[in-house]
Amino acid sequence: MTGGQTNTRVASAGLALIEAVDLLKTGELVAFATETVYGLGADARRDSAVRKIYEAKGRPTGNPLIVHVADAPGAKRCATAWPALAEVLAKHFWPGPLTMVLPRSPTLSPLVGAGRPTVAIRCPKHRVAEALLQTFDGPIAAPSANRSGFVSPTTAAHVLAELNGRVPLILDGGTCDVGLESTVIDLTAETPTVLRPGAITVEMLRETIGPVAVKHVSAAESETLDSPGQFFRHYAPHTPAFLFSPTDWPHILAAAGTKVVITHDPSVSLPAPHETILLPADAAGYAREMYAALRAADALGASGIYVLKPLSSHGLWAAVTDRLARATTPLTNL
Repeated sequence: MTGGQTNTRVASAGLALIEAVDLLKTGELVAFATETVYGLGADARRDSAVRKIYEAKGRPTGNPLIVHVADAPGAKRCATAWPALAEVLAKHFWPGPLTMVLPRSPTLSPLVGAGRPTVAIRCPKHRVAEALLQTFDGPIAAPSANRSGFVSPTTAAHVLAELNGRVPLILDGGTCDVGLESTVIDLTAETPTVLRPGAITVEMLRETIGPVAVKHVSAAESETLDSPGQFFRHYAPHTPAFLFSPTDWPHILAAAGTKVVITHDPSVSLPAPHETILLPADAAGYAREMYAALRAADALGASGIYVLKPLSSHGLWAAVTDRLARATTPLTNL
C-alpha cells in the first residue's frame, strides 16, 4: 500500500479484530491503540512486513522497533536469554508501559533490532492491544503510528491524519491513558540502563531491582540507535516550537507573528489573536494531554509555538521534559 492510493478504515476492535488479525497474518500493517500511544503493527517475524513499517513511517532504518507480546511466555520466545531481573520487572510492571531490551531470538526479523543483536520487548496494558495480541498469537512489532519525527498519536484521528492510505486499518481504542511512549530499560548492559524515560520511572525501577543507570542520547538520524526515542529532533510539530522558562516571558511577548502558548500555569497566557492551551499541572495529566496539545497548536497555523518548561524533572516529569526537549528548541538558543 502506498500513500494516497487506498483509504484507511477506522473501526472498533470489537467489530474489526478478526480483520486485523487476518491483515497481520498476510503481512500487512494494522494501527492499534495501546495505553502509551497508538502503534503501527506488523508481524515481527517477517522481514517484508516489518519493512512496511519503516516505509509507511519514513523511519530511518537505524531506529529499532519495539516488539509487543501478550505475556511473559511470549516475551521469552522473542529472546535468547531471560535474566532474573527480567522476571522481576515483568511481574511488577507487565502488562504496562515498560520495555526491556534483551538478546534477540533468531525467530524475529533482524529489522526489529535495526542491525543490533537485541530486541526491545513489552507487554501493553490496553484492551485493544491485549485482544489483538492474544488473537494474533504472535509478536507484533509496533512503533508509534505516525510519520517519523512528528508528534506521537494518542487518538485514532491522529493516526488517520498522518497515515491515511498507508495502513489498511486502525483499531480505535479511544484516547491513550498514559499518553507518552514506554520506558525502555536495557538488560543486556552490565548495569540495567534506562535508554528512554517513561511512566515507569527511574525511581520505581530502582525501588524494584536496585541500581539502575540512565543513558542520555541525542543522536543524528544517520546513527544506529540502542532504543527508539533517541534522536535529537523527535516528537516535533511542523510549526517552529520553543521551550521557555518564566524569565523568558518578555521575549515571547515581544516576538513577532501570531503565537500559541502551551502552559500548565494559568497565569501565563496571551490575549487574542494569540492562543493559549492550558494543560494540567500534575505530571500524569500533563503527559496524557501533551501530544494532543502540540497537535492542536500545530493546526492553528501560528508563527510559533511556545511551551512553558515544567519546573520538575523528577518522576514522570523526566519523561515529559525529555519529549519536550526533543520536540522544541530552547528559547535561549535563539
